Amino acid sequence: MKIVTAEEMREIDRLTTEKYGVPSLTLMENAGTAVAEFAEKHFEFSSVCVVCGKGNNGGDGFVAARKLKEAGKKVSVIILAKSPAELRGDAAKMFKKLTTKPFWIGVSKDFAKAGLKQALQAELILDAILGTGFKPPLKGLAADAVTIINRLKGWILSVDIPSGADADLENPVEERELVVRADAVVSFTAPKPALVFANLSEGPIAVAPIGSPGKLIAEHGHLHEDVLTTGDFQLFSARRKADANKGDFGHVLVVGGSAGKSGSVAMAGLSALRAGAGLVTVGCPKSVQPIVAASAPELMTVPLEETSEGTISLLALASREQWLAGKTAVVVGPGISRNPETAEFVRDLVGVCSENLVLDADGLNAFEGQAEELRPDSETPPFVLRALTPHPGEMSRLAGIPTGQVQNNRVAVALKTAQETRACVVLKGHRTLIASPDGHVWINTTGNPGMAKGGSGDVLSGIVAALLAQWQSGMVFRNPGWDESTGFATPEAESLVRLVSTQDPQARELRALAAEYRKTHDPKILRKLQAMTESKLFQSLTLLNCLAVCYAVYLHGLAGDIARDRYGERSMIATDIIQCLGEAFALCEEESFSKFTYLQR
Repeated sequence: MKIVTAEEMREIDRLTTEKYGVPSLTLMENAGTAVAEFAEKHFEFSSVCVVCGKGNNGGDGFVAARKLKEAGKKVSVIILAKSPAELRGDAAKMFKKLTTKPFWIGVSKDFAKAGLKQALQAELILDAILGTGFKPPLKGLAADAVTIINRLKGWILSVDIPSGADADLENPVEERELVVRADAVVSFTAPKPALVFANLSEGPIAVAPIGSPGKLIAEHGHLHEDVLTTGDFQLFSARRKADANKGDFGHVLVVGGSAGKSGSVAMAGLSALRAGAGLVTVGCPKSVQPIVAASAPELMTVPLEETSEGTISLLALASREQWLAGKTAVVVGPGISRNPETAEFVRDLVGVCSENLVLDADGLNAFEGQAEELRPDSETPPFVLRALTPHPGEMSRLAGIPTGQVQNNRVAVALKTAQETRACVVLKGHRTLIASPDGHVWINTTGNPGMAKGGSGDVLSGIVAALLAQWQSGMVFRNPGWDESTGFATPEAESLVRLVSTQDPQARELRALAAEYRKTHDPKILRKLQAMTESKLFQSLTLLNCLAVCYAVYLHGLAGDIARDRYGERSMIATDIIQCLGEAFALCEEESFSKFTYLQR
């Protein structure tokens, strides 16, 4: 889902009305209705106090107040204005439909009005004072109102954004700043930067559609950042066919483990199975193999030659053709150690691996100071993806910069590494980033501090490999074979190009060329069409491969959130994340039909 700035949001609202004919009052009615529905979904309350400003945010509050009263709630309304004459635009029109007599607050001493204190004791407070157009600091009546609201005992639900916050803020809001401390936020149309980065609430944050076309949002959102949501992954959620077999869902190979670190590869393998891979094989040192085999009967194992320290030896490469044969995704790194000979094994293995590759942990550390070796050579098939999953320390070693510099420039560092290595980079941490080699950046909002425990990264590696294996195993198109009657490779390839090219500037030109070739059968047009289509096809595959990685990151965090709710942040462990993956898949599917798109639960 595209992140938009406050200015872009105003333009989207304007064009929704002017270009697409959706009245601004309809947008406001839809927004207020969404607020009321969200409130009833997430809070148990019988009384509500709606605190409204003079502008559109207050207008949304008027609609919400009316809807909640119709639902049988005891509703109070406070308006930060002297009289209806001070209300602006659509808010003034929506006020006329309000069926609750409001409290008018024109000056600070009006907060002492009779009955106001009782109204503020409501079980739920709706903060509809200021919206995304506001720029700090708060002053006057708004500042007084926010101070009072933050002292109340009732739940606080902010409309669009907590009053006092800068919608374009890309860093956590500071404690000293005067901002409504919301228990939940419901916004509209598209997420704003602060909703993703500013830690505005510990509770649910969601976005509701209110009538703006998706195409308009895509055209006017110029930040090169998207936030991951359940709606992004429907392509990967198709039901399995009744006659499916294990070979349809890929074969993952996990290479790693060492003496004392058998659990890493076992967890990576188990998470790959739980994430849907048809088959999983673990390649590990001979001395470790019996332990891994005993950990789960579903895992196949391959004993590899080992060093005197119980790590994988270079000699294991002699049989690589046997244990790489038939695999659709390979994980390298969990528990593999930093033994120098093993590090050389990792570098050699990565150099010859022509399947989807997930590199994690000490697999990444093997390339310390040698990140350029991660770039695939010309013989690597273009539809194959390499995914790197570093935490900030591993990224520091890989990029050759201090960890603090990584953390202070997360987006730039992730993008630079992705472009230099031609890999999909997953920079782990709060708001994990996924950067593609073509310059896309996605922000993940699932996950919690309880996942900061040994093994969580191994689980993620297995999930990433499983989703890549399934996606590519089910992919009909792998090698271009042109049909001269159409100018495209296959109907499936044409569909794939259309899927990703809907907003692409070249899409219209590509369709026009195809139409012209069908009329003329000119070989020059065919060659141009083939070149454009092949380029677009591989661009599409790269994007979709990266989206499969994004889905894995999202699921991993969501399963972690479910585990937190079940066991608590302190008590949850990595294997709990594996156990909760089924519920995470189900929640993704359920929320794809929801009115609300959740940035945070």
